[in-house]
Amino acid sequence: MGPFELTGRVALVTGATSGIGAATAALLAERGAHVLVAGRDRTRGEAVVAGIRDRGGRADFVAADLRTAESVRQLAGEAVGAGGGRVDILVNNAGVYPFGPTEQVPRDEVDTVYDLNVKAPFHLVAALAPAMAARGHGAIVNVSTMVAEYGVSGMALYGSSKAALNLLTKAWAAEFGPRGVRVNAVEPGPTRTESTVGMGEALDALAAEAPAGRPAAPEEIAEAIAYLASDAASFVQGAVLPADGGRTAV
Repeated sequence: MGPFELTGRVALVTGATSGIGAATAALLAERGAHVLVAGRDRTRGEAVVAGIRDRGGRADFVAADLRTAESVRQLAGEAVGAGGGRVDILVNNAGVYPFGPTEQVPRDEVDTVYDLNVKAPFHLVAALAPAMAARGHGAIVNVSTMVAEYGVSGMALYGSSKAALNLLTKAWAAEFGPRGVRVNAVEPGPTRTESTVGMGEALDALAAEAPAGRPAAPEEIAEAIAYLASDAASFVQGAVLPADGGRTAV
């Protein structure tokens, strides 16, 4: 088995019913993982699962409500059950990314963003990483954003939540790395998905600021996630990998 192969491993991908999550689920399955497709929309989730199975991969849908600690813990338990008693790879991809002036952000939206972007990954890692550590191996990949690295008007709430996730990535690497669990993050730049279609020209304008000059395809971000999840990244721990077309490098 090559270093990129994931045969025999169980991977839980949150927010896997569309966009980057769906592309990641498909790629991990293509490389041999049994993928647990987690999301709120069963119809879309089952469609992702069917696509993976049609290509000869192994996948199951797991319903996920990430808005409370209790529901996140329930997801972790159901994932372990569906995975035959374990989860080897966790991809914390689910999240929300509202934009807008700080003074116009609804009060409940502040809580929602932090519940989904920070608390849900925290509770999933708390539920799943100790068992990975007990087995002596595991990989966790957090999906962040390039705007966690620099200030962008209108993105204070979203960017700050992902900046917290970046710090959690490093802290978890220090905590679980000595016991064989690698924790890393990917910072996507503008990516053309079902969710960003409504951004229209704003997405292209944001992408034009980077050397690549274009939005990413979800599959390009999935490749970075799959690398960090694989043994090819065996000596990579606590890294926050930009996949932003070079935006944070200039």
